[in-house]
Amino acid sequence: MSEDNIPIDIDHAKHSVGGLGGHFFRRFTHVIMALIPVLYFTKGEQISDLFSLTSSQFVMFACFILILLEMIRLYFGIIIVGQREYEAKQISALAWGAFAVCLALLLSPESNSSEGMKSGIYAAPLIWGLTFVDPIMGEIKRSKKGIKAAIIGGLITSYFIWLGSSYLLGTPILASIILAPLTVLGELPSVKWIDDNATMVLLPLTILLIIEPIL
Repeated sequence: MSEDNIPIDIDHAKHSVGGLGGHFFRRFTHVIMALIPVLYFTKGEQISDLFSLTSSQFVMFACFILILLEMIRLYFGIIIVGQREYEAKQISALAWGAFAVCLALLLSPESNSSEGMKSGIYAAPLIWGLTFVDPIMGEIKRSKKGIKAAIIGGLITSYFIWLGSSYLLGTPILASIILAPLTVLGELPSVKWIDDNATMVLLPLTILLIIEPIL
């Protein structure tokens, strides 16, 4: 089955390496990625110092390594536990998500007046939108409750993340109101050349970079 022919509410567990266990492993990798901004903004300097790099340089090199590994995977047609059959011949959702996370860390504006997690006022909710909204919307669609229910569930989760970031990190409330629905919108397109793991981050990130001067 090619990605072009996949129904929006398909049970991906049936087409994932490892079956249902592989499917939930895939979901687990999504959620565990929520730790990335926490580690980056609280321990990033210490980790990158181990390699004599700055935090941004570390992310850049990690991105290059991920791209190289994905090229090798595609060349040999490898699919790992949790990946879907069609990913043997195209860039995987995991690779797209990792690439988008790297761009969020590298390009998102940071707070000039705060340190630690509060300096990630945009990058953190951008990444958390991917790690939590995508699995929730995916499971709602897999349960055959329909795309409207998935959108509602996604919007509730996304606004919880963004407004929570406004309260905890100081993310401008206007940014949260605008960008929360764009996280959900990024999950909806079904195109072969880019995965929603990327668009859920890159769409709100692009709009953020445009509107940032007024925030």
